[in-house]
Amino acid sequence: MASPRTITIVALSVALGLFFVFMGTIKLTPRLSRDAYNEMKRAYKSYVRALPMLKKMGVSSILLRKSIGALEVACGIVMTLVPGRPKDVANFLLLLLVLAVLFFHQLVGDPLKRYAHALVFGILLTCRLLIARQPEEQPPEKRILSVNGDEQPLGHEAAPEKGKMKVS
Repeated sequence: MASPRTITIVALSVALGLFFVFMGTIKLTPRLSRDAYNEMKRAYKSYVRALPMLKKMGVSSILLRKSIGALEVACGIVMTLVPGRPKDVANFLLLLLVLAVLFFHQLVGDPLKRYAHALVFGILLTCRLLIARQPEEQPPEKRILSVNGDEQPLGHEAAPEKGKMKVS
């Protein structure tokens, strides 16, 4: 049976992956929701206006929106379907992307209700990454108990009673 840690990582990976595929698709095409697509277009125009440096670098609102949308879709697919280290890389890229989007929202002065979802999903991405990067707990028979410099295997038979210390 899978450990609770594994179940948590898989559940978060699939949920976050599907969310970012959905949000990235909304940024790329009006097929899912014409209203949401038009709102994204308007929002990204305000982001580029608020950062004239992007305009000087030749980044238009369309390029910015489509780049972020494509990155969200790609990382979302990796988070949902690809096993191993690529999930952590996709998680990290999405976390950086969420931080950039939060910066954009703050820059244009959006109210909290406009970017609360980005804040929540940023927290979820952080939690998933922290859980995934924690080392697996060793099985009980592999643990080592150090008593007065002597290392002894810690199993059920070698474990000291609760509240008592084994002295040699």
